[in-house]
Amino acid sequence: MDNQYQTLRADIYLLLSTLFRQPPTAELIEFLSTIEIEAEDSIMQQAWLAIKQAANAVNIEAVSEEYQDLFIGIGRGEVVLFGSWHMTGSLMEKPLAILRHDLQVLGLERDETVKEPEDHISALCEVMAVLTQEDESQQQAFFNTHLAPWYLSFSEQINQAKHAQFYLKAAQLLEAFLHIEQVRFSQKIAGAKSKLTINVNNISNSL
Repeated sequence: MDNQYQTLRADIYLLLSTLFRQPPTAELIEFLSTIEIEAEDSIMQQAWLAIKQAANAVNIEAVSEEYQDLFIGIGRGEVVLFGSWHMTGSLMEKPLAILRHDLQVLGLERDETVKEPEDHISALCEVMAVLTQEDESQQQAFFNTHLAPWYLSFSEQINQAKHAQFYLKAAQLLEAFLHIEQVRFSQKIAGAKSKLTINVNNISNSL
């Protein structure tokens, strides 16, 4: 696949990482509210339109409070951001150990300033953004092991959270994009010639 397309995939992974790493900034909300979306009926177009509408309607203070309630809370928020929990029911379990081994093999290390475990949804999206420029089989292996088994559980948890409003649409975008990635990776690499439909102009300037 061409470099421009891979860059766009990386941009979306980085956007998702930014959305779930911390409350969205006013600049990010402004970008999402003015994003140009291609006219094509697809799950990605629906997700882009939904988050654009949500960004146009959201109050920056309210969305910061929503992030706090959903992902931090008092003791724990309504939604768990870590893959180990969704795959095993507990934090810091075997999936995290496997992830750390795989990251070491890839030559990737956690930033010393980051306190969260490496199976945070944002960290995994950041790794996928890096891997978009690598071999397709390498991307496939990482995605199928570390994202595919639990992203639907994560999205469903947001859908069921009583404080979720703006993040319902963020979860819709994440689920739509990762679903298309999963379909693409389920194909044989040698025979995969189709491109997923992203339905949005290059977003790198927003991140």
